[in-house]
Amino acid sequence: MRGPGMSGPDGSERFVKKHDFVLARLGAIAALLGATFTLTGCDKPASQAAAPPPPPVTVAQPVKRTVTDWDEYTGRFEAVEEVQVRPRVGGFVNSVEFQDGAIVRQGDLLYVIDPRPFEAVATQAEGQLSDARAKVELAKRELDRGLSLVQSSAVSEQVVDQRRQALQAAHAAETQAEGALKAARLNIEFTHVTAPLTGRVSRHLVSPGNLVQGSDSGTSTLLTSIVTLDPIYIYFDMDEATFIKYSKLWFEGRRPSSRDTANPVQVTLAGETKPSREGTINFLDNRLDVSTGTLRSRAVVKNTDLSILPGQFGRVRLIGSAPYEALLIPDAAVATDQSRKIVFVVKSDDTVEARPVVLGPLDDGLRVIREGLKPEDRVIVNGIQRARVGAKVAPQTAPAPAGGKPGDKS
Repeated sequence: MRGPGMSGPDGSERFVKKHDFVLARLGAIAALLGATFTLTGCDKPASQAAAPPPPPVTVAQPVKRTVTDWDEYTGRFEAVEEVQVRPRVGGFVNSVEFQDGAIVRQGDLLYVIDPRPFEAVATQAEGQLSDARAKVELAKRELDRGLSLVQSSAVSEQVVDQRRQALQAAHAAETQAEGALKAARLNIEFTHVTAPLTGRVSRHLVSPGNLVQGSDSGTSTLLTSIVTLDPIYIYFDMDEATFIKYSKLWFEGRRPSSRDTANPVQVTLAGETKPSREGTINFLDNRLDVSTGTLRSRAVVKNTDLSILPGQFGRVRLIGSAPYEALLIPDAAVATDQSRKIVFVVKSDDTVEARPVVLGPLDDGLRVIREGLKPEDRVIVNGIQRARVGAKVAPQTAPAPAGGKPGDKS
């Protein structure tokens, strides 16, 4: 029996295929709806899951205490006294009497120059002096004889005057001979070159057997050099703005001038993290360098262990302000937000706030905060990476930093 729209076997097959296609589409739609309901059902427990607890952070209140600013400069050490050892007389070097780089005392023998030529000159000068003294004695006797004869008119007054002049000439020749002998003996003494001061000597620049020139030649030979080590100078340059700041503080009576007061300095050597030496300012130049706009300054530092050598570098800290009260926090609590410095403060509802601050110098490991904080603020000092602005945190109070208690003077 044929249904409507069917005409023969071909129509039956088309009907069956169309029926199967519709059933397949309905099955796919049902499966899609089932998957959707399944996903919806899975999302419901995730949305109802408990929120994570606030992250723990460590907070501390700023330390309040009296501090003094220190300005820091780069300096170079130089010897208080330095001398270049040169011979006063020329000749051949016989021996070197010191060890290179050793500590020598004033008067220690350094070099010996062949003294024989100068000894010969001294012997000749002694003979000339003896001759001059003999002539003086002869002139005296002739003058005495003339004075006795002039009374009996045996000789004239002119003869007496001539003999008196001869005696004076003999005395002059004696004086010249004495001077020549002293010079010859000095030259013998100068053949022994001694240390003019106590300090560390450099290496010997002339070996035995070499000829050296003395000071009388105008180009005396450099033998070695000696520098003093204790105390030692450190020179540094301060810029014009800092000099003006110091002058203003001095006019206001808040800081003594280094020109009339030995202001203290602290020195940090290369490789050190904190100052290890102390000294005082003892010189400020009388003008600024026009090429650099800086003022040359100098401090004197004790060097009892002789460990500092001229030419070394050091960092010099000089008092830069009058004492004042300041708030301080650990330097690790300061973060950078582009071009400004910030700290994270926990408010009363335990949410985090980013607070811009103006920094001062470090003082005993703590950073001075000039602006931006109050004594009662709770600053995050540990766990900054877990803090998010506006989010809650679980604050834990840290022990008071060294140097004082939060909000207290020290």
